[in-house]
Amino acid sequence: MLLTEIAATSRAVAATSARLAKRDLLADRLRRAAPEEVAIAVAYLSGELPQRQIGVGWAALRERPSPAPDATLSLAEIDAAFTAIGRVSGKGSVAARKALLDDLFARATPGEHDFLLRLLSGELRQGALDGVMADAIAAAATVPAAEVRRAVMFRGSLGAVAAAALTTGSEGLRGFGLEVGRPVKPMLAASAPSVEAAMEKVTPAAVEWKLDGIRVQAHVRDGEVRLFTRTLDDITARLPEAVAALGALPVRSAVFDGELIALRGDGRPHPFQVTSARVARQGAGQEVPLSVFLFDVLHLDGADLIDRPGSERSTALAERVPEDLRMPRLVTGSVEDATAFFRDALAHGHEGVLVKSLDTPYTAGRRGAGWIKVKPRHTLDLVVLAVEWGHGRRQGKLSNLHLGARDPETGGFVMLGKTFKGLTDEMLDWQTERLLALEDRRDDHTVHVRPELVVEIAFDGVQRSPRYPGGLALRFARVLRHRPDKPASEADTIESVRATATF
Repeated sequence: MLLTEIAATSRAVAATSARLAKRDLLADRLRRAAPEEVAIAVAYLSGELPQRQIGVGWAALRERPSPAPDATLSLAEIDAAFTAIGRVSGKGSVAARKALLDDLFARATPGEHDFLLRLLSGELRQGALDGVMADAIAAAATVPAAEVRRAVMFRGSLGAVAAAALTTGSEGLRGFGLEVGRPVKPMLAASAPSVEAAMEKVTPAAVEWKLDGIRVQAHVRDGEVRLFTRTLDDITARLPEAVAALGALPVRSAVFDGELIALRGDGRPHPFQVTSARVARQGAGQEVPLSVFLFDVLHLDGADLIDRPGSERSTALAERVPEDLRMPRLVTGSVEDATAFFRDALAHGHEGVLVKSLDTPYTAGRRGAGWIKVKPRHTLDLVVLAVEWGHGRRQGKLSNLHLGARDPETGGFVMLGKTFKGLTDEMLDWQTERLLALEDRRDDHTVHVRPELVVEIAFDGVQRSPRYPGGLALRFARVLRHRPDKPASEADTIESVRATATF
């Protein structure tokens, strides 16, 4: 299959807003791919690289050779070239990668130039999101969409699942299961403004502390431990104290879900930045150890528990994990008792609580109705779309953030307003460096960035506003923290924002 065919499908998908039309366009293209091309086609049409990162930044893409008149580049050739570019390292690697990249662009047509540029810069937002692509794979392979989604949940790769579905159908998809050592996407929580509102949806319920820490998935096999972040990155080598605690548990094999947090001597949490910095750096000072709090188990000694009710998973967790390594928890049908537990969590310095159904299975990678988070203030996880240069003492720093909510229908983001409030000097320094690395373009006052950095925003309410495309704006928005641990695909949606409005 030629790259020009993928580029044409991408343009067609971007030109329609109808989900079913997007699905059908993608399915038709996947049916035409050879077995060895399917995974590559899925990745490119999803705006991703099979290699994830190949060391090519925006600077390498600014100047490109003139395009070729005829389309000759195949998917296999492009994939091999990206692999070769990613393997370049050492002295002179920047120039060497640039030379290989120029060779590739010199063989690409104008339409392929545009596609490759957007693919490599992370700007290929055509609405081919994971859900649409999963449906397209199912349609192309004539298998139930639920089977595709379940396989993706376990494998974590749309490309690998698509290759199996299109070659061996449902039988191939049944071969995907939970594997100790291979992380799955974490289950996510919906939001409610109060414990009472949460328990109107879920009761009786398990009410657990919600910590301001780092989500971690722990895989244990015969005493060997591997730790993964919510973005499925392996951070095992950075956390020897967590590895030691988990490796001593009386299990042969297990997959746990939990939280890591830095606590003071009195048991109250350090600021989130302390925990984040401790996780981010290998060999960080052990004077700030992290405590482990496990709250779920997906697999235990050869048995997958992911489809079991929450109550059964909790019982299994309590049988093997001592109380000091488990998240504090109350099972109750009483709003008064749950509210008292919520206040106790706040008194200990934590964010709030999670109200969890006792019946729901573990829905990996999805924001199901079975888990509901409750905090004492309105917060949203939004994506930085652009940022303005500061003034006065903030001169030379990127300060005023343009904030956007995710739009699942288009694959883009809806701007909700700007804020520079809540930013400390340390946060300003960090975001200036990070956002300049994400720069797409700039004008005299504003740096427009790739929509990758998530920030947690507190606000007092949502109001109507003709200034922004969604017709909404946040009242008194302020930055609580940056969330480099959270991908933009997990940011809150525009629907979530509308749900908080009271007008």
